[in-house]
Amino acid sequence: MSTFVPSSKNLNRKWFVVDATGQTLGRLASNAARVLTGKNNPQYTPYIDTGDHVVIVNAEKINLTGLKSQQKVYRRYTGFPGGLREEEFTKLLARKPEAILEEAIKGMLPKSRLGRQMATKLKVYKGDKHPHDAQQPQALAFDAV
Repeated sequence: MSTFVPSSKNLNRKWFVVDATGQTLGRLASNAARVLTGKNNPQYTPYIDTGDHVVIVNAEKINLTGLKSQQKVYRRYTGFPGGLREEEFTKLLARKPEAILEEAIKGMLPKSRLGRQMATKLKVYKGDKHPHDAQQPQALAFDAV
C-alpha cells in the first residue's frame, strides 16, 4: 500500500463567501486561514497548497471583544529613519477596513513562499458586493462561539 500524495495540478479548488457582519476578528481570521491552508480538506499536505479561495464581504462590520477597539494600534515601518507609522483600529476601520482582516489572516498563514501563495486566494471587500459571481462561491458560515 502506498501513501497518496495529492498533486497541485488535479486539485479542485472551491470558492467560499463569508459574511463578516457581527463576527469576532480573531475567530473569523483563524477559520479563514484554516480554509486557505486546506486544513479542512482530507487531502491536506503541509508542503502543498491544498486550500480553497475565500471571499470576505462586509469587512467594515467586524467586531472586537473587550476594550480592544479603543486600544488596538497597527504599526508599520516605512523603511526610512524615524519612519514608524501608527494608526488606531477605529481610524483604520473607517479608512480601509479590508486591511484589518487581510493583516489578521495573513499573520496566521505560514511565513514562507507557500504562505504568500495561500494569501493570494484571499479576497476581502467592503460592503456586500464582490466581483466573483462567475466562480459560483458557496456561503460558508463558521460556528459562532
